[in-house]
Amino acid sequence: MSKFKNTIFKGAATALITPFKNGQVDYEAFGKLIDFQIDNKIDALVIAGTTGEGSTLSHEEHCEVMKYAIEKIDGRVPAIAGTGSNDTSYGIELSKYACDVGYDALLVVTPYYNKATPKGLVKSFFAVADAVNKPIILYNVPSRTGCNITVPVYRELCKHENIAATKEASGNISAIAQIAAECGDYLDIYSGNDDQAVPIMSVGGKGVISVLSNILPGQMHDLCAKWFNGDTAGSAKLQLDYLKLMNTLFCEVNPIPVKTACGILGMCSDEMRLPLCEMEESDREKLIAVMKDYSLIK
Repeated sequence: MSKFKNTIFKGAATALITPFKNGQVDYEAFGKLIDFQIDNKIDALVIAGTTGEGSTLSHEEHCEVMKYAIEKIDGRVPAIAGTGSNDTSYGIELSKYACDVGYDALLVVTPYYNKATPKGLVKSFFAVADAVNKPIILYNVPSRTGCNITVPVYRELCKHENIAATKEASGNISAIAQIAAECGDYLDIYSGNDDQAVPIMSVGGKGVISVLSNILPGQMHDLCAKWFNGDTAGSAKLQLDYLKLMNTLFCEVNPIPVKTACGILGMCSDEMRLPLCEMEESDREKLIAVMKDYSLIK
């Protein structure tokens, strides 16, 4: 393959929450979240992805959220739009809109619920990639979608000039190492799990698309920056220092804990949309205790 690979970003990108208030998107809080991220050294932002509850936004809301965010980001960091769907044609519609309003890249999840065959996965991703003029980050999260991108499928996908990277949240380090070995020259790899950022960078990954960075963007930036600046021991120390908090933010399904944490910190309401709901009180108490351990609250 002679495909030339352009890296979308290097470091930590935040999978940004979408704040709600009384059932509506809270744009005042959303703007403050975006500024907070950029003021604290985040390397890129992902808008309306899984953590942003994109799947519960109406079509009009999804487009409004994407348009508001790209205008607020204003070129300060790379902006990536979550545009995947289990309906490929709808994913194409969202992807075209994101390109039209100026996003730098698209995050496209494997079609969920349908459980496509390997051939169907390739055809679906190629259909999106053929329809747009911006690079695509594949998103592999089989625990949510019931669908896994295998190494042979990656070998096919990375041939497309618009498929630039993958967000790997399979948790399977052995498989990710194999992806890096076979496709790494043509496909950037980002960790989709905070607790695997350093392990994935150690096999050539370009960074992490992070949940923790919603509340600690500077620390996740530093974790990646230390790695790429040669301070691998310092990077690994940060990985381990924040491991307990990373794990606690997944004690219930994402983004319930991180949105609750943002609410506790006064960054926005912790309101979510069904089928997501408020944390169990025992988990909330555990989250508060861990946040105190990290001096995030008193």
